[in-house]
This record gives sequence, C-alpha cells and structure tokens, in this order.
Amino acid sequence: MHAEILFENGWVYTGNDAGPLRVNLALAGGRIIAVGTPEDVNGTVTPETRRVDLQGQLVVPGFQDAHIHPIFAGIELLQCDLTETTSAEEAVARVARYAAENPDEPWILGAGWSMDFFTGGTPTRDLLDAVVPDRPVYLINRDHHGAWANTAAFAAAGISAETPDPEGGRLEREEDGTPAGTVHEGAMDLFNAAKPAVPYELAYQGLLASQELLLAQGITAWQDAWVPIPEGEHADHLDVYMNAAKAGDLKARVTACQWWDRTAGMGQLDAIVERRDRTASTFDHLQLNANTVKVMVDGVAENYTAAMHHVYLDHHGHHTDNRGIEFFEPDELKEFVTAIDASGMQVHFHALGDRAVTDALDALEAARNSNGPNDQRHHLAHLQMVRSEDVPRFAELNAAANMQALWACHEEQMDTLTLPFLEPGAEERHYPFGELATAGARLVAGSDWPVSTADPIAAIHVAVNRAAPEEDLPPLGPESQKLSLKQILDAYTHGSAWINHLDAETGTLEPGKLADLAVLDLNVFDLPAEELHRAVVTQTWIGGECVYDRATARDQHVEPAPVMP
Repeated sequence: MHAEILFENGWVYTGNDAGPLRVNLALAGGRIIAVGTPEDVNGTVTPETRRVDLQGQLVVPGFQDAHIHPIFAGIELLQCDLTETTSAEEAVARVARYAAENPDEPWILGAGWSMDFFTGGTPTRDLLDAVVPDRPVYLINRDHHGAWANTAAFAAAGISAETPDPEGGRLEREEDGTPAGTVHEGAMDLFNAAKPAVPYELAYQGLLASQELLLAQGITAWQDAWVPIPEGEHADHLDVYMNAAKAGDLKARVTACQWWDRTAGMGQLDAIVERRDRTASTFDHLQLNANTVKVMVDGVAENYTAAMHHVYLDHHGHHTDNRGIEFFEPDELKEFVTAIDASGMQVHFHALGDRAVTDALDALEAARNSNGPNDQRHHLAHLQMVRSEDVPRFAELNAAANMQALWACHEEQMDTLTLPFLEPGAEERHYPFGELATAGARLVAGSDWPVSTADPIAAIHVAVNRAAPEEDLPPLGPESQKLSLKQILDAYTHGSAWINHLDAETGTLEPGKLADLAVLDLNVFDLPAEELHRAVVTQTWIGGECVYDRATARDQHVEPAPVMP
C-alpha cells in the first residue's frame, strides 16, 4: 500500500520496544502500514503522501482510559461546576454567582467541591442557605460519594430528623438529628425523587463537551464506568452513545459499562444482556460496545465507607467499630458475579478498601470454579488498600489491576481525611502498584474523571514519582511501589486496550493496527522523572484522522454547543 500520511523526523514508542525509536510511521486506510527507518518505509511514500514533520516530538499509542465518567462529567461542566474552586469561600461564591446567572432553574445542581475545604470534610447547609435560601441546592462532591445540600433541598426531598439512615448510606446530623448538610453514599439517593431529571439533550451535549476535552489529552478510547438503566425521565446514557455514534459525533472508541443496581437483584441481568446484544447488533465493537458490568463493592476511605479488614480510628486515634460498608453480602456477590461471568460479560469492580478487594477476588474465584476459565477480562478499580495475601491472586485469577495512579501521592485529602483514620502502617499498603506489577498482575489505567483530572500525563507523573507535580511533599509509601515510565505508559495504552477488548486492533503502533495515536511535544523517556508532567499532547489521531491539533485548537477554539432547553 502507498502511504497516505507519513510521520517523520521524530520518535516513535511502539509499545513493543524498550523505549522510543527514531523511526518513521506510515499510515493508509486508517491503519499503520509501516514502522521503520526512512529506508524501510520509502517504498510506501509517493508524491501524494502527506508528510507530518514531528520536529523531534514523540508519537505514542493513543491513551485509553479504563475508568471514567464522561457523560456525567460533561453534565457537571454545564451545570454549577465547582471543580476549579480552591476553598470553601470560593465554592460558596461560585454557587451564589451561578444561582444569580440562572434565576429560572428550579434546582441548583452541580458538583466538584473538595472535602478538604471543610472541617471533617462535611460542609453544612447554612453555608448554602446564606446565598441561596429560596431554591433547593444539591452539589455532589469531587469523589462522587457524598453531596452537600441546603435546607430547601432537604425539605423538597422530605428528609428530616426523623428520616433514618438508609442501608448503605449516612446523613451527617445536628445534635437534634436534623440533617446538617452533608450526605454520604446511599443517602444521596434520598433526593432522587425530588430532583429534576437529567434531560436527554443535556446528556448529549455533556458527552460532546467531555469528548472535546478528552481528545485534547490524547485519549482515543475509554470505558465509561457508569451507564445505568434509566429510571423515569432521566436520559439513557447508552442511547446517548448510540445516537452520537450514528450521527458521527462520537469520535472515540467507547466501552459502556452497565451499572449493577444494588437494589434490583438478579432480575436485572436479563435487561443488561439485552442492552449488550442490541448494541452489538448495531455497532462494530471497535466503535461502541456494552459488554461489561460495573459492580460497586464499597465506598471511599475519606468518609469511612471503604470496606476494610481493620477498623477505622476516631479523631483521637482510638479504635471504632466501623469497618466501612460492603454494599453486598459476600455470598450474594459471588452469586451474581458468577451469573454475569456465565453470560459472557466482563465485571468491572469498584473495590477501594482491602476487604472489598478480598470480596471481589473471592467472587471471581467462585465464578472461575463454576464456569471455568474464559476471556471476560474482569478488573478491579481503585485498589487504595490491598492485603499482601491478595496481591498474587490478581495474576492467578487473570484479574486486572485498574489503577487511578493520580491518587497515589500525599495531598490534603489523603493527609487530613484518610491516613489519620486508618491502621498504623496503612501508608505502606496504599495503592500498591509496584507490588502488584512484581506479582505479575496485569496493569491497566484510568482517571475516574470527574473525580480527578483525566490527564494521563499527570497520572503517569505520579505513578513514577509517587508525588504530585511541583509539590514539596515526600513520596507516598516505599520506593518499591513506584512504577517505571514504561510500566505506566503501557498500562495506559495496550493495558487498557486489553481490558476494552481492543488490543487486537489498538494499543500498540505496529503494521496492521488502527492508527490511534497521540503526539507529545517532549520525549518523556529523556526527561528526569520529576519533569514528566511538562509533556503536552499536541495531536490526537483516531483511525488515521487527526481529531485534535493543539495549534489549531489554540487559534480556532470552538466552544461546546449550547445546551438546548
């Protein structure tokens, strides 16, 4: 074949080599047709070949995010977005400004506030009452495991001092039992019947807004880790993806991870399989598939709902009787995971605490014993704490470790709301990525955006350094938990391609594979570890098409389309 596009005068990291090579990359028909020296690829070049002068830049396989929430993130970008605020005062001021700018919205909805802005991580309703006393306000926090509401929102939802904590959730309360303003986990669902439904057009525009940001970060494929079966008038996110794909608006390759509703029981599996089959009958799996199920095993450590083997400590360092929340009894988890596995679907676990990790691995072992080995490619996401005896089980069960590497560092929320309340020595076992890699676990990578930035470069920096860029804090945990640049870059490319069942066609740069790639302005393999964050994506290509160019975007930036009423 003759090359339609030739990348030259730069570095290429194929994913199959120890590091980048000074080679050219030839594309035709949306695929890679040659990788090699100029002499090796000259036979493919014609006068019509479009030449891309890399000027010393680095080409890598396109990043694939194995755990992300683009539609929810996009919706939040278009609502009261608190992700850029840096203090309680700034967050409150942003709410006041948004309410003033949107006087006709019946509820002020949004997300992105950080728990470390507030004492104990739990803001109170009076802060919101002071700026929006006349309308309900409901704002999800940055980790999406809690929410902050004003008095009007509690009243609209019928939540009072007499409302009991729901199973799998908790309300912060004043001395007389009145809701104080913050709710955790399952208590967030108490507002569902009162809040306005998310309209389809808002979800669609949210997807497009998110995709624009993700393409600019070199992300060519993702696994959306929360695609629920809709209730009432809420938009169906799977329909959003399907319609975007049909319209040609969906550029990235998407795996839609269907949500396992912890209140719906085994009966929901039939509907999940039907949605999987309907998607498969309409779309090539390289474009869109729905063959995975998200199972939320526990909560998060900073609000003491991550399921731990050891009890949490109180503010005085004394043992409590709280080991976090398991959203499923272990036997129930084994039963439905075995059924999901038997249906041919992948299971994507949220397993943050070490007891949740044990439960998830036990469920996979039960599925293996019942159904035999298969190629479902199950994975456990987050892995904040993992017992040493569970580490080798990942490789034994062919369960991938889905890392959110950006979190593996000291920062305010870690140091004030998490580590002081865990067992002594917990830091040594935090995000044990190096230990998992040494034990042969398959590593894949994701961001959990909008919980934190979707930027793969930032996550790569932390994985290698165990410290945030330009922070004067010690690394988190021992040196042995650090990953090499190659390990984390491979996890973000062909590791995540494997988990998305896209590895036969993407994830590495070699002849025959789809031309999904990102161009970085710096050769990260030549940078000191502490400078990895300096690299910037300058181009993103999917199927041989340039879907993002930094120079063009800088000069001709197009804002996301406005949300239709």
